Amino acid sequence: MRLHVVDHPLVAHKLTTLRDERTDSPTFRRLADELVTLLAYEATRDVRTEQVDIRTPVGPTTGVRLSHPRPLVVPILRAGLGMLDGMVRLLPTAEVGFLGMVRDEETLEAKTYATRMPDDLSGRQVYVVDPMLATGGTLVAAIDLLIERGADDVTALCLLAAPEGVEAMERALAGKPVTVVTAAVDERLNERGYIVPGLGDAGDRMYGTVS
Repeated sequence: MRLHVVDHPLVAHKLTTLRDERTDSPTFRRLADELVTLLAYEATRDVRTEQVDIRTPVGPTTGVRLSHPRPLVVPILRAGLGMLDGMVRLLPTAEVGFLGMVRDEETLEAKTYATRMPDDLSGRQVYVVDPMLATGGTLVAAIDLLIERGADDVTALCLLAAPEGVEAMERALAGKPVTVVTAAVDERLNERGYIVPGLGDAGDRMYGTVS
């Protein structure tokens, strides 16, 4: 597994505002969207392309386009939805799947409650988006499912990561074609499994508290 922490002043600036408890939900959603676009730029450096011949107003030339099968973007519900627009802004021809997972607050284990994506992902590059890499359980379960369906190149985009989550993914996904792209790796997890200093519950801060 590869880990890429994006070191850029604009990333740090937007992340600081996301962390601030005074940032309201509309501002949080907008900044998260902007931050994801910056992360996506780094995450798609190895997106697969193929040559294509075109004609400009001046003459012929050779360029590139995204190759087939097209990349698949998979947000993990619900907080991952807040990252979807930022991804498809850079990959407008990508297909979109959905994966519903919830973390059991007692065991901290991830449970799948909904899936909407192709059964066969053979040869597909997949970008899975989830704001927080905390314990790592949710992303490990999601990526295992994607690889089981044939994905041969999976990139996870997270706003924040905890060292415990990174270590858990490295153990569980050793030798698998996985890259994690994040804006920062924070200090630790607290006793409730939240990232410290973190930014709180990303889903609640994007969409409000829903019981």
